[in-house]
Amino acid sequence: MKSIAIRFVMLATLVFSETAVSAEKLIFGNEGSYPPFSIVDTAGKLTGVEPELAREMCKRMNVECDIVVMDFKALIPALLAKKLDGVTTQIKPSPERKAKVLFGMPIVYNPDAYVVRANTHYAFTKTGLHNVRFGVMRGSVQSRYLTEHFGDGIPMSYYDNLEQIRLDLLAGRIDATLGPKLNWNMELISKPEGKEWKLDGGEIWTGDASLPESERGSSWIVRKDSAALSQRMNAALTSMLADCTFTHIRQRFVPIAIIPAENHCVKP
Repeated sequence: MKSIAIRFVMLATLVFSETAVSAEKLIFGNEGSYPPFSIVDTAGKLTGVEPELAREMCKRMNVECDIVVMDFKALIPALLAKKLDGVTTQIKPSPERKAKVLFGMPIVYNPDAYVVRANTHYAFTKTGLHNVRFGVMRGSVQSRYLTEHFGDGIPMSYYDNLEQIRLDLLAGRIDATLGPKLNWNMELISKPEGKEWKLDGGEIWTGDASLPESERGSSWIVRKDSAALSQRMNAALTSMLADCTFTHIRQRFVPIAIIPAENHCVKP
């Protein structure tokens, strides 16, 4: 009996060891400074819509996930260098990005708008914006859009995150920005310190202009050699949308639906 018990313990240990060794672990990158979608709280924990969605996605994929914080401009280079398995910060598809990485299903539709002083009445043309000082994020589609549409007629300062831009707007070091409408409404316009600012210029799609309106949105990304991983991520996210878990998580941080697929979970 003793020898049988020993063999059982050895077998159980072997099975456990093999399971531990074979357990899948993925590393995702996240910006960490894109409220309300990603925030590092006062306790140092990464939270917000996207980290919490990513953690639930990993549970449904039955994988162990680490989410590491890095500057937005470093996310795609780190992914391509195979330091990350994927990026769980929303990325707008541009032709240049689509040539390098594989985009998953849209998880948010968040068009851009101009953020300007409430007492201004700019014409959003080369002449109308001449010498208006803009702040934009490094490596962003918004900076590319401004360059393509207005050339060097507008001076631009570059930042690592939206909070840096917000602080310089309030300090008067820059006059305007072009950025995600939902973020700027929640993080500046709707707050007391935002009373002298407004969103202007309508909704602007700064992603791939060839995409039909019904397919526009920002997504999480993987390398082009990781199509199977993208499919698994999409399947997990689709199940989260179907049972309204996506919406329950989103509602903790954002009061309105961020993607049409949520509509069946939102009370009229």
